[in-house]
Amino acid sequence: MPWDPVKLNSGYEIPSIAFGTWKLGNGSGVVNQVDQAISVGFSHVDTAQAYRNETEAGVAIRESGLARSDIFVTTKYSGLDGLDIKTSIHNSLKNLGVTYIDLYLIHHPRLAVPDIPTAWKQMEQLKEQGLVKSIGVSNFGVNDLATLLASAKIPPAANQILLHPYVYAAQAPIIDYAKKHNIVIEAYSALIPLTERPGGPVDVPVNEIAKKRNLAAEQVLLAWVKAKGAVSVTTSSKKDRLQRYLDAGDVELTDAEITAIDAAGASAQSHELWRSRV
Repeated sequence: MPWDPVKLNSGYEIPSIAFGTWKLGNGSGVVNQVDQAISVGFSHVDTAQAYRNETEAGVAIRESGLARSDIFVTTKYSGLDGLDIKTSIHNSLKNLGVTYIDLYLIHHPRLAVPDIPTAWKQMEQLKEQGLVKSIGVSNFGVNDLATLLASAKIPPAANQILLHPYVYAAQAPIIDYAKKHNIVIEAYSALIPLTERPGGPVDVPVNEIAKKRNLAAEQVLLAWVKAKGAVSVTTSSKKDRLQRYLDAGDVELTDAEITAIDAAGASAQSHELWRSRV
């Protein structure tokens, strides 16, 4: 299952598939789900202040028995409770029970207050203080990234965005811009064609590929994300499905298969429906 690590512009490596805790809520169930993900082989846990389950994720990470260096932890500044970046990072560190965060993201450009350059300077200070290894953003568009880079001393290591075949046409400019500036793209909600849009045109090529290769449909979609050069952030409460996610690291789609999925996503023009979520 070669989900090979990806080199960040910060010099660190990020595992190319992550277990995400968005929509898991909080409580002991989250601890169990993160623990299960780690037990099957996930070494990257993605959470955020806004998810309100950093504490539970931290419990599972610490109880895993793995060394801190063996687990890559991503969390996000979400402006929770109106607190600023400098205060929030210490709350996240306390919640997670760790001394540093591997990747700290500004969750959305609207949270970069009073403006992107000022907020980013605060992020750079966190890295300089050793509280975080790498800094990045989430849901940033091309103009947001350009504004950030115009004054940044440290470029963002990653931009975590909504990415699945139905929004690929809309997100392609962001992906291209990030590639030019050595910013890693992370993809969340890649399985939406299965979970929220079943029966759409993307089902046709995905199911054909799955049948031909004896794969699950979700494995095809994750392989598609990998083919786009992005890190996958995904989740499931089912152990067998998590194992399939990891096994998808072995899947290499052909150019023709990738093109077929791209075309099916674009044919529905569904990216317009999802633009508001970006």
